[in-house]
Amino acid sequence: MDDPDPNRRTPEEIRKSRNVVLAVSLGAFVILVFFISIAKMG
Repeated sequence: MDDPDPNRRTPEEIRKSRNVVLAVSLGAFVILVFFISIAKMG
């Protein structure tokens, strides 16, 4: 661990965390639309 600044994140880590946030929010949106469409049908 010869990283001089442990608080600074590499672009790869930032990209990975952003992809995770994007995937989770997209999944939540799809589930929300799914439940709304079921509620309208029922």
